[in-house]
Amino acid sequence: MRQASFWKRIMDIPIFIVDAFTNLPFKGNPAAVCLLQKPLTEDLYQKIATEMNLSETAFIVCKNATDSFCTASRFNLRWFTPTNEVNLCGHATLASSAILFYHKKNSNGVIAFDTLSGELCIRLRGDSIVMDFPLYATVPQERQEIAELIKVVVGDLPLEDLRYSGDTKKLLLRLADTCDVSALTALKPDPQLMMKSDSSGRIKGVIVTMRGAPQAQPGYDFFSRYFAPWNGIPEDPVTGSAHSVLAKYWGDQLGKQKLLAYQSSIRGGELQLEIKGQRLDIAGHAVSVLQGKLSF
Repeated sequence: MRQASFWKRIMDIPIFIVDAFTNLPFKGNPAAVCLLQKPLTEDLYQKIATEMNLSETAFIVCKNATDSFCTASRFNLRWFTPTNEVNLCGHATLASSAILFYHKKNSNGVIAFDTLSGELCIRLRGDSIVMDFPLYATVPQERQEIAELIKVVVGDLPLEDLRYSGDTKKLLLRLADTCDVSALTALKPDPQLMMKSDSSGRIKGVIVTMRGAPQAQPGYDFFSRYFAPWNGIPEDPVTGSAHSVLAKYWGDQLGKQKLLAYQSSIRGGELQLEIKGQRLDIAGHAVSVLQGKLSF
């Protein structure tokens, strides 16, 4: 017996899934990108992001209603995790830019996104997309205040440094230089225990990082992983916003303005970083792996 239709579709939204910070499908960090003709309700943004169940879903709207995605140079951009909206997301910005530049063939050399973190300007450089991002400083953190959280995340591994970024609510744990990168890749912190060990709201994500091996090929200056269960993301595969913190930290530590970074998640991803005063250029690649329509 044919089942009756219980609702009438009221909206079709073009949607893409893009793997960011990689030039290979199924690597890097996947983000959903929705192209909107007009803003949605707050509730609907969150429902779509929860439905997609990726670390981020991005929503793009042309600033000028008479523009198209092919010709506009300014857009509104918002990012949602499965549980909440966030102020800054690098990989979903890269994914959004890739759809505009590569799929929509946007005619502008530079595009700008208006976001909760201000204006983000994006440009093409060869086969890479370059994002102009904020750069965030960190301050030393007292270990005893978050000893339980540290234990959950890194166990008994020795730490070289412990920092906090108040602007981003990110905690930075630097493993001792005596640690091998295998110690970083082997970490498996329990998301529920992380949230239980710090429920103050002061911390929204934990970066674990260590010195790289620039003398080896391809010469990474540092490695990292990022855990954000407070935002519904047990582990984010490749995180541009975390590198807004990491670039400042490692730039100071290494005395370098240009850095090559690798986020050592299972999917993995490479980021090219260049500090420019109080701003940061983050360059990377992106690959579209799915295109369709979200209908409801």
